[in-house]
Amino acid sequence: MAIDDIYNKQAEAYETMVSRQPDVSGVIHGIRSYEGLDVLDLGAGSGRLSIPLASDVSSLICTDISQPMLDILDDKLAHLHHTRNWTTVVADHRSLPLVSSSVDLVVSGWTISYLAHSNQENCRQNLEQVMAELQRVLRPGGTIIILETMGTGTDTPNPPDFLVDYYAQLERTYGFNHRWIRMDYVFDTVEEAQQCTGFFFGEELSDKIQANQWSTVPECAGVWWKHV
Repeated sequence: MAIDDIYNKQAEAYETMVSRQPDVSGVIHGIRSYEGLDVLDLGAGSGRLSIPLASDVSSLICTDISQPMLDILDDKLAHLHHTRNWTTVVADHRSLPLVSSSVDLVVSGWTISYLAHSNQENCRQNLEQVMAELQRVLRPGGTIIILETMGTGTDTPNPPDFLVDYYAQLERTYGFNHRWIRMDYVFDTVEEAQQCTGFFFGEELSDKIQANQWSTVPECAGVWWKHV
């Protein structure tokens, strides 16, 4: 199944999977204190970055190309928060329906890579357009924080080859700082680990989970940040 179909037709399954990863709000807060800020979550999905930030920020704009994913996010936030300080918007990263200089912080998790990986036509142009949009919507002194995969089923960073050039551009062309963290998926059983990840990662990871008897599936993530 194509990745767009997963996000549009299996949004609930995706949410079940990523809900087993750790909260990264502490990582974000260590880079930029977000209390009282106006925040954009670019490619917000079902809300793994938005949910822990929402109660502390002044406002939150959640964009994604998938309406079903945003519906899950909206429902979760509505159940958690009495004051509605967020909006959800279906949007392409390269053309954001936001006013210029309107946010203090952009967070973006596991999403820009779909436009910027080396197997994607016009990948470098896509990344240039995304970066230009983020610069446009940020206020002076704003911050961009990007999280992307550095390998699933591995204890140390081992990013897919088609992402290496994108990551290099973030650092060399766009001046981002970089570190990596663990983002392991924690399940109750080996069988649950296979069931909850197989639809997304396929048989190779499922076989690896079985061979290693993993109920906790290791994953590494990169964190890139820039103050502008």
